[in-house]
Amino acid sequence: MSEDHFQADQTLARVNRRLDAAWSLDEVVTILRDTARQIASSDGIAVVLREGDRCHYVAEDAIGYLWQGNRFPLDACISGWAMLNGKTAIIPDIEADPRLPAAAYRHTSMRSLVMVPIGSPEPVAALGAYWCSFVSVDEGTVYRLEALAEAAGTALARIQGNALT
Repeated sequence: MSEDHFQADQTLARVNRRLDAAWSLDEVVTILRDTARQIASSDGIAVVLREGDRCHYVAEDAIGYLWQGNRFPLDACISGWAMLNGKTAIIPDIEADPRLPAAAYRHTSMRSLVMVPIGSPEPVAALGAYWCSFVSVDEGTVYRLEALAEAAGTALARIQGNALT
């Protein structure tokens, strides 16, 4: 295991403990924003919430502006695709993948991405990791992002359950 992967695994373990203790949506979003980029060794991340038939890019940590504060139809962006399909999207070349509007990425320096749905059985959010170069993301990175998304989904379900009681 490389030193970078070892560090990312250690960070993931600490983040899971923080998510276990989170008591609000804002806290979960903050934890994801502050840690996902390191876990993915990426150039940027975005946290996206599902709001009815739209995606709301609520937080990001990136080398440049992505889409924070913007809302898009679920069927018009890759975060929506991940939530609607309940599947991780691994995209080594943003320009070549028909699931996303390449024009939306031209103002960014991002070239590759992984978008992971959060929540089960119906995703309520997504976590995106972005790279400025064309990369083939390794299985370990995808696993860590999916594990982070699973822990966030568990925290969100617990928080929502507590709000109902």
